[in-house]
Amino acid sequence: MKNPAKIIIVTFLSSLGCAADFEATQPAEFARCIPAEARVTKLAGGFGFTEGPAWIKEGGYLIFSDIPRDEIRKWSSSGGVATFRAPSRNTNGNTIDLEGRILSCEHSGRRVARLEKDGTLRTLVDSFEGRKLNSPNDVVVKSDGTLWFTDPEYGLKTDPATKQKVGKEQPGNFVYRHDPRTGRTTAIARDFDQPNGLAFSPDERKLYVADSGKPRHIRALEIAADGTVSGGAVFCTLDKGAPDGIRVDTAGRVWTSSGDGVQIFGPDGKRIGRIILPEAAANLCFGGPDGRTLFMTARTSLYAVPTAVAGASR
Repeated sequence: MKNPAKIIIVTFLSSLGCAADFEATQPAEFARCIPAEARVTKLAGGFGFTEGPAWIKEGGYLIFSDIPRDEIRKWSSSGGVATFRAPSRNTNGNTIDLEGRILSCEHSGRRVARLEKDGTLRTLVDSFEGRKLNSPNDVVVKSDGTLWFTDPEYGLKTDPATKQKVGKEQPGNFVYRHDPRTGRTTAIARDFDQPNGLAFSPDERKLYVADSGKPRHIRALEIAADGTVSGGAVFCTLDKGAPDGIRVDTAGRVWTSSGDGVQIFGPDGKRIGRIILPEAAANLCFGGPDGRTLFMTARTSLYAVPTAVAGASR
């Protein structure tokens, strides 16, 4: 016998103009995020583990990481997928700074690096208080030019005998603020299990940070004018999988990768809906010519869906 509840859910979603690619918890608000005619498209597949998507306006293409294959890939609508940089030192997260240069979080390099306009790679930060970083994961840039990044231990190898991370020098897994002008690095949060994706609110008064460790939630930290941070209350908790990469749109909604694809939360922390993928998503970014395409890196594949909004964060 068919499940009556399931029939009601499917029929309800169909009446909203949603396909099997979506689930709307708040239908009216979801319609402001995803156009009724939108469909998820698989752009490419067959990768090792995809991460770190970033849209490059100058040139009109997307870059993303294939971590285990030690490569940063490039995708464009005209050229498909090509190699952008290899080896990448197992780069994870990527973003763009205020001058259009690419910042990359290198796992095996244990640093945040910047790709200069002449093609050279420069180390921005690789240590804190005289100790090597763990394995920088994701990075965002504030409008004052400072970069904020997370440093969990996922990129470090585990000793099978002791179950300890090999070469770990930091006493914890921190969230950092780095000022490229002064070279100063500050640990702005030390109480995360495995800090991962992060994004600013549109007014940059909040920093959302995903904890993909045991908590599996996203916290909101309050940012003062001098760059100091306070608070850190739980903003939302995922019901499927752990939050990884996150983005914020211009209306302050938080879009997070999840075990079922992408989940969208309002500024109040309440779930608006889901973009359902056949693979768990690892990261996402807004891009495309008008900034209203959501690119999603999901394990072995790259997906995209048109949106009705643009991203507020880099």
